[in-house]
Amino acid sequence: MNFISIVAIIVFILGYIFITLENEIKVSKSAIALTMGGLLWFLIGFFDGSFHESMAEAGTDIFSIVIFLLTAMSLVEILVHYRFFDLLRARIFSLGLSEKQQFLVFALVTFFLSGIIDNLTTTIVSVQISRKFFKGENLLRMVSLIVIAANAGGAFSPIGDVTTIMLWLAGKIEAIDIIYKGFLPSMLLFITSTVLIFRSIKDSSFNIKNELVNKLSRSEKVIVSLVFFSFGMPLVVGMVGLPPYVGLLTGLGIVWIAVDLLKRFRSSQTHLDDSIERFIRKTDIPSLEFFIGILLTVSALDHLHVLEKLSNFIFGSDPTVMRVAMGNVSLGFLSAVLDNVPLTAIVINILHTSVESLWILLAITVGSGGSLLLIGSASGVIAMGMVPELTFNKYFSIAFIPAIAGYLVAVLVWTAQYVLLGW
Repeated sequence: MNFISIVAIIVFILGYIFITLENEIKVSKSAIALTMGGLLWFLIGFFDGSFHESMAEAGTDIFSIVIFLLTAMSLVEILVHYRFFDLLRARIFSLGLSEKQQFLVFALVTFFLSGIIDNLTTTIVSVQISRKFFKGENLLRMVSLIVIAANAGGAFSPIGDVTTIMLWLAGKIEAIDIIYKGFLPSMLLFITSTVLIFRSIKDSSFNIKNELVNKLSRSEKVIVSLVFFSFGMPLVVGMVGLPPYVGLLTGLGIVWIAVDLLKRFRSSQTHLDDSIERFIRKTDIPSLEFFIGILLTVSALDHLHVLEKLSNFIFGSDPTVMRVAMGNVSLGFLSAVLDNVPLTAIVINILHTSVESLWILLAITVGSGGSLLLIGSASGVIAMGMVPELTFNKYFSIAFIPAIAGYLVAVLVWTAQYVLLGW
């Protein structure tokens, strides 16, 4: 390992420590992440003149993810303004559920929804809704479980996570296979974590029935329907090979046009006359900046072949099935610190095995391993931005043991499936 790589690792470790100590040192994690990523690329640019291709690839990846998140967050803000979450809250309150029962309902919906759309969008939507039902410690526990449930649900679906999409497009897994082979490990991971966190949930007096909305206007129904149509657009454009953000941007454009047209035909001014521009400005830009900094950092480590050396160390030169399985489990733990996307990309290139079950195990481990720490997954980063009270240390105290227990259960279930059923 050369001098630049060693310096880069030191910078990463120090930056990571400062991020975890955000509340103690009173310095924004977004500022630290951006500085860390910028310094690493500055070192690369100063000592290595062959960085342009890697920088272009990193820029493309960052653009696609950040634009997707920005658009999804804007669409969620539109749902907030057009009172969809208020209506949903009223419908759930009408069921007469206790706060503990609401907790279980939200957790289950998050798990399955992440397999239908994706874990990032699901996290944004679920966190936004949960803020209408929970407060204080219950809210922090709910959001912590949302991160775990969204990552677990995304791991068994070919479109539920960026890594499963990568494996699917690379021909490593079949869509139907990852669903029926990956569902049970993911589901039991979710159940294990839910049970452990659920024990600390307490019914409170959080009751706001006097603010409930029981009906949407015709215009509101049109906009809300178009927003959900927009969330389905990534699946449509994916059929012709286009990246998901193209579909989401197209959907936002359609919603934008509809809002502007509806404003023209209204006879009086109401809350429906608000502008899409304001919704976009309300999105959580600091969280996006933090995400950009983390992606810059990981892409720099990738360029310096640090991640590749880690992967080679984990798998070895001629790995057996057992060595690959153990390597996948190790990568899952590593994904709690490093982004799972470049890890998956490297494994796709260096690991040569035709055993599909091993690739499904990789999807489960790197997809759900990021739940161990708050900044280990995009879902965690977004949740941290949306709920500032959920700090790195707070999430660790709430979710680490449930997440690692669920993770180990998922690995054991996969092992049982592979040994007993040949899956």
